Amino acid sequence: MRILISACLAACSLYGQAGQLAAPSLGYVFDSSAHALRRIQGIPGAALVGTPVDFGLAVTAAYVAPRLDSVFVLAGDGQAHLFRLTAGTAQERAMDSLGAPLRVIFSPSGSAAALCSPGSVQVIKGLPDAPVAAAAIPLPGNPRSRRALPDTLAISDDGAYLLYAAGGPMELIGVAGDSRQVRAGGSSALIAFAPGSHDAAVIQNGMLTLFQDIAGAATERSFDGIAAPSALAFSPDSQKVFVASVTGRAVTTIQVATGGRSSVACDCAPAALIPMGSVFRLNELDGGPLWLLDTASERGLVFVPAPALN
Repeated sequence: MRILISACLAACSLYGQAGQLAAPSLGYVFDSSAHALRRIQGIPGAALVGTPVDFGLAVTAAYVAPRLDSVFVLAGDGQAHLFRLTAGTAQERAMDSLGAPLRVIFSPSGSAAALCSPGSVQVIKGLPDAPVAAAAIPLPGNPRSRRALPDTLAISDDGAYLLYAAGGPMELIGVAGDSRQVRAGGSSALIAFAPGSHDAAVIQNGMLTLFQDIAGAATERSFDGIAAPSALAFSPDSQKVFVASVTGRAVTTIQVATGGRSSVACDCAPAALIPMGSVFRLNELDGGPLWLLDTASERGLVFVPAPALN
C-alpha cells in the first residue's frame, strides 16, 4: 500500500509539472494557408500537427534545421531572420545582412546553411549558437533565364563547399574561392552531402554515384537502376542513402557499403526528404496527411493526420 501511495503521489507531482515539460516533437511543417510554422507533436505513429510557433512577425516561409534547433524565417517584406528553437519556443538571434533570400538550404546536420538569392549564395556557419556570415559566393548564371535559383545545390556541414548545378556543368565550389567541375552536365541531377564529411551522392540519368571525399581524392562508386527519383538524402549515420520517387510512390534505401537496396511503398507522392532529427518528412501540408520516414525503428513510413480546418 505504501508503494502504491508513493507511486500515486509521484504521478500527481509529474502531472502538476506538465505545464513546464515540453511535449515530444517530431519536427515542424510550414502551413502556407495560415502563413505559420507548426510543430509536429508526438512520436512516430502517434503525432498531430500542432499550433503555430510565435515569431512575433508575419511569416511567408520558414526553413528549419535538421536538428530542429534553428530556423530561418522570411518575413512579410522578404527579409530573413534567424531564430533559435528550444522546445517549440523561438528566440531571435541578431545577425546583420541576411538579406532577402528566395530559399534556404541547410547542411546535413544543420551546422551551416546556404541562403540562395539570384546570382549568389550567402554561407552561414556556426549554427545554432555561434552563427556567422562566412562568405558570399557568386554563382555562374543559369542558362534558363526564367530560373532565378540553381537547379540543385547542397552545402557541407563545415560550410566549406557547395555542390551546384544550374543547367550547365555540376561544380564543386569552395568558400575559399576554388572550384572544379564534377560532371559535364548537371541538369536534372540530385545531390547531397553526407553528415560531418565531404562524402557526397549524385543521381543523374538513372545512376547513383557515391563520392568519398569529393573535395579531395573523390573516389567514386556507381549503381544503376535509379528510376524517377525526386529527392535524395543520407541517413544521419551516413550508412544509407534514401531516394524518394513521386511517380514510383516509394522510398528506396541503399546501403552505402554494399549497394544493397530495399524499397517501401508509400500511400503518397514523396516529393522530398526533409530531415527532422531521426525522421524525414516526405511531403508538405496540402489538405492530406503528412508522411514521415522513420529511420530509427522498423516502422518505416508513418503518417500524421492533417490538421482540422479552422
